[in-house]
Amino acid sequence: MSYRNDKISITDFGGVGDGVTLNTKAFREAIYRIEHLRRRGGSLLYIPPGEYLTGPFNLTSRMTLYLARGAVIKATTDVSRVMLKETDSFKSSISGSKESWPRRHWDVGRWPLIAPLPSYGRGRERPGGRYMSFIHGNGLHDVIITGENGTVDGQGGIWWDMWRRRNLKFTRPNLIEFMNSRGIIISNVIFKNSPFWNIHPVYCSHVVVRYVTILAPADSPNTDGIDPDSSSNICIEDSFISTGDDLVAVKSGWDEYGIAFGRPSHSITIRRLTGSSPFAGIAVGSETSGGVVDVLADHITLYNMGIGIHLKTNVGRGGVVRNITVSNLYMENARTGIKISGDVGDHPDEYYNQNALPVLKNVVIKNVRGERVQQPGLIHGLKNAPFTDICLSNIHLGGARPWQCSHVIGAAVQVSPSPCAQLSSRQQLGACSSSF
Repeated sequence: MSYRNDKISITDFGGVGDGVTLNTKAFREAIYRIEHLRRRGGSLLYIPPGEYLTGPFNLTSRMTLYLARGAVIKATTDVSRVMLKETDSFKSSISGSKESWPRRHWDVGRWPLIAPLPSYGRGRERPGGRYMSFIHGNGLHDVIITGENGTVDGQGGIWWDMWRRRNLKFTRPNLIEFMNSRGIIISNVIFKNSPFWNIHPVYCSHVVVRYVTILAPADSPNTDGIDPDSSSNICIEDSFISTGDDLVAVKSGWDEYGIAFGRPSHSITIRRLTGSSPFAGIAVGSETSGGVVDVLADHITLYNMGIGIHLKTNVGRGGVVRNITVSNLYMENARTGIKISGDVGDHPDEYYNQNALPVLKNVVIKNVRGERVQQPGLIHGLKNAPFTDICLSNIHLGGARPWQCSHVIGAAVQVSPSPCAQLSSRQQLGACSSSF
């Protein structure tokens, strides 16, 4: 971490931690001061104990956002104006071509709207733009979010209700998003109740997320924990995540937009992670159109899971998923232990290329133990693009149900219950032996 000689407090800019006063102006003025004063070594913005209600705000380079013990940065729930005040000029802008999007966001109500990610072509949930993340950064470097286990609270309940009622006009905001940024550290903070995904580094490099706690109710929709997306050199470690969707999901763009953008996720390490979710613990996809390469997940502990390990893609995705290693994983009370599937996830529009078949190969899963696992494994590749070099070793998941496989080639050693015939190929044992 960079040490910041220059330290300021949110209270220096009129911040009030009473849980009622709106502090958006204080946050924006403090960060404006950091950005334009440009102290040597950067500046630290200190958030003292208290509840600081605020609208979304942008960070800047060479800054530390430091949350003291007992400090809470809480998102405003006054989003009704956002839903009711979509102006005609905004609607006409998003109905045109992508070139009609300005670089700066529109300030609609209390929650700004920003352009869709180019690797997605539209909002992930709804066509058009998306609401800006609660804490946002674009084109930044040397940024730290840390503290004494203070809390960032997205107060996502109102957004979840809008999703359930199907009256969202645009895609919900993430809790934290960095775009086109490098040198990011997120540590020793509690993140809770995100409106959508919790931590989303997209088009980023050299990002460390460690010693964090991420919390959301099990029934909260699409509240992924940490989603590295078309990003590289990412380390996620020593954290606890309990949410309503995948704990960690590595992504790289959506169908024709991700293929055209062409930026893979690679060199990603996930280790010493504990968590629970009705969905997956360690996931790749389903948005893999830019490719996902060189992912290591090690020493993972999962409880009350939908799926322990889930690699997922679909026809139209394209992209190459390879060199994925998961080792030393324990799961307890899971619906499915290991799932690798080629028919998961929806499409942004009807223009995706049905001939853009994904490639999934060189997957090693070893040293996995499970208790009360209902279905040990489901591996279903594509008829015209079978999954190859799937290597399983020392996996004991119990359960009475048999493995199910199709269009897959691989090998298995010391796997119980016994895997399907496609994972017992003698021809594959030599290729996998170095991984066992």
